[in-house]
Amino acid sequence: MSGLRKVQVSTGVFWVEVPEAELYILCGAPADSLKHLSRKGFIQKKVEQGTAFETGPTAILLSDILIQNGAFSNLSEFPVLQMLYKQGMLIPNHPNNNGRKPLLIGSRQQINSQKKYIYRGNYGLVTEQELMHAGVNRAMIPQIMQMKLRFAFGKIYESEQFLDELAVEDSAVEIRSGVFIQRLRLNIFEISHEDRSVTVDLNLGPRESYQPPYSLGFHNIRREYFGVIHSGDGDGWDENRPAMSGILMFQGRNYLIDAGPNILHSLRALSIGVNEIEGIFHTHSHDDHFCGLPALMQSDRQIKYFASPMVIASVKKKLAALTSSEEDDFYNYFRVVELNEETWNDIDGFEVMPMYSPHPVETDVFLFRAMSADGFKTYAHFADTISFDTLKGMIATESEPGISEELYETTVSRYLHRADLKKIDVGGGMIHGNAEDFKRDGSGKIILSHTSQELTARQKEIGSGAQFGMVDVLIRSRTDYLRDCTLEILGSYFPKAPRDQLEILLNCPFTVFNPGTILLKAGVVSASIFLILSGHVEMINTRSGIHNFLAAGALVGEISALSGNPSAETFTAANFVTALKLPFQLYLYFIRKNDLHHEILNLQEKRKFLQESWLFGDAVSYPVQNHIARILQECTCAPPQESRDLCVVREGRVLLYLENDLLETLRPGDFWGEGGVLFGAPCVFEAKVSDGALMYTIPCDQLINMPVIRWKLLEIYHRRMERIFNPSLISRPMFQWHDEYGTCIGDMDQEHKELLSRINDLYDAIFIKKDRDSIQTMINSLIGFARNHFNDEEVLMLKHGYPGYDRHKKKHEQLMNEIAAMQEKVAAGEINIHGGEFVSFIKDWVINHILTTDRNYVPFLDDKGDGLP
Repeated sequence: MSGLRKVQVSTGVFWVEVPEAELYILCGAPADSLKHLSRKGFIQKKVEQGTAFETGPTAILLSDILIQNGAFSNLSEFPVLQMLYKQGMLIPNHPNNNGRKPLLIGSRQQINSQKKYIYRGNYGLVTEQELMHAGVNRAMIPQIMQMKLRFAFGKIYESEQFLDELAVEDSAVEIRSGVFIQRLRLNIFEISHEDRSVTVDLNLGPRESYQPPYSLGFHNIRREYFGVIHSGDGDGWDENRPAMSGILMFQGRNYLIDAGPNILHSLRALSIGVNEIEGIFHTHSHDDHFCGLPALMQSDRQIKYFASPMVIASVKKKLAALTSSEEDDFYNYFRVVELNEETWNDIDGFEVMPMYSPHPVETDVFLFRAMSADGFKTYAHFADTISFDTLKGMIATESEPGISEELYETTVSRYLHRADLKKIDVGGGMIHGNAEDFKRDGSGKIILSHTSQELTARQKEIGSGAQFGMVDVLIRSRTDYLRDCTLEILGSYFPKAPRDQLEILLNCPFTVFNPGTILLKAGVVSASIFLILSGHVEMINTRSGIHNFLAAGALVGEISALSGNPSAETFTAANFVTALKLPFQLYLYFIRKNDLHHEILNLQEKRKFLQESWLFGDAVSYPVQNHIARILQECTCAPPQESRDLCVVREGRVLLYLENDLLETLRPGDFWGEGGVLFGAPCVFEAKVSDGALMYTIPCDQLINMPVIRWKLLEIYHRRMERIFNPSLISRPMFQWHDEYGTCIGDMDQEHKELLSRINDLYDAIFIKKDRDSIQTMINSLIGFARNHFNDEEVLMLKHGYPGYDRHKKKHEQLMNEIAAMQEKVAAGEINIHGGEFVSFIKDWVINHILTTDRNYVPFLDDKGDGLP
């Protein structure tokens, strides 16, 4: 009997093993999946031939869907590194180096994205041209490239050279040794061996989220003038605490330093909401400092992103590789602020100096300072430094290139810069620091960080650890920042109310609710209204399936108090919640006195609807919800298909069709038309409205600068694109032209029809297993037509002055490179031309070109005139 077995490791993460095939599959690879495996005992220490190493997964099954409920589902960088180095698969003469490589299993699109993201995670910027384009000093570039080669053991390898891959489609394919895998439905797989099989469902439920491997408790942090909250001191392997990070407090505002895995969990434990984050200072792009960035996109405003140009360039490339998007999409989610290295940059009243630090990827260490009555107070955050011995070993010799003696001495001098508080990396090894290097450091206090090990006695003589939530205050506050914050929120709610009127509300008491405390129960009429100032409040209605989190800026109890009706939801403190308690009669007096009563009552129903929806409920503040409520337009008929408005179902049902095929049934709170916000393009689906249905429409330009809305729309867009090519949902041939694909540009639509026709003929030929030569001829013809089509598009764009020409042309080049590479693999026999992998590649190619990239130019060219000459 087969030894095949499946174990659920955590939400959305499974372990499947077939010991006799030496196959151990990590199914689902969200942030910190390795730490969950370690906690469950699937990673063990082992010694063979005198060499200590770890066991663990030998393959990774990727999610079909990159983003689920706002979080990345596929972050395979650290699992792959664990296989290569901690298991020894890549280390020469290692007892576990048997010629096998880490295996990525999944859709062709996700495999390709992961390979590119791992490549950028390993090396960052990889050419002198990329470094030059990022603004790196020309004189430094050769040294940086030599240093990268030293870290990479002499050569920068493409991901294919240290990874194996297996694309999975609808038919069963063999992994190895008689173990097969098959996709049953989107994100649901069957793995079989001999007489046994298991089903792996990688879909998250509507309210499910990936779980952290550790518990952090709850903390209530006082806002300070200048201080540091220690939000992480582990490394990427530490299963008991978050990776090295910090939160800088200045004048009551919060600034993150790096964004590692499970950053939302850390913030929730500290009773800080995403909307309370002013900005992030970013050191570099390794996953334990990078993969929390999507959490910061879940804000209703663009959070400031501070980094040097070279770090920005490295991060953009990695994020674009991971999400299969454009590098400049980064600016849709963050307000990017470039920092000058080796000089003090003024940031909202304090100063920061980024300093270059040698590392495999572009990295800066940070000095922060603020003026006090006693002069400047300084905090140094030195993540992912390397030891002096390692750095010295990289100095160039007559026989081996490397860094200069000057760079070595400059780096040591930077690391030993005196600070009042200094947090340093003591992780050891080739790319991390050594506490011994700081034994004569003159800083006031040293925090030892970035390690999964207990501090040794010798290390404790040099510095100390920092528990999660510990605060070091550098300049104590003599100002009530909570009051200032409250006044700012009230001013944004009631912009027409004079200051003396706001003081009426501001004179009410502040209340702190302990985690788990109920602020308002369902079925109770609220006697007070609570303005949330910090922390998170759960809004729960089990009957209607509502379970949202409200953050700073939300009002609890207003609708119930003003209407006199019992609350439909229960509101519970998810952590420490600080709120301004407004007695109902006083609040009623205030809104009547300032002529706000009528407007608030008119918006109540719409705002309640928004608050209960998935799209607008989480992380969207009260003022933003009010703004959206004001611009909602009610309608009973679906807008024209060429409309670029977002449509939200208020009542009844709406059916989304692709010609005669029903793809999705929308219910209250669901929406369509996301392409208008993301690309400025019309919807590819036809919406049919049921009798009695009611919709709201929202102009796309009102949502385009709200990161959390864009992020959620992008998640739904990718899901819907997958549905278009699902054979079980589509009655017509997979690659047949649909009128909904049209761009309203006659010549381009004709060429798209021809392109799809050729792709469909190729698909039919593959399906009926035509001979290889015939298929190869069809591929060559398809490539030739595509090249001419891309050229025609580019000529059209230049003729009409399309501002996105350079970006679009670059995308064309990328698509042609991808199909040329696939053509080479087919010709070399590396890919089964009759298998699902090639079809998957073509499908992704169509999605990326006709249904995504080309829809970007539609609004601009459409405005130039019907059909265009």
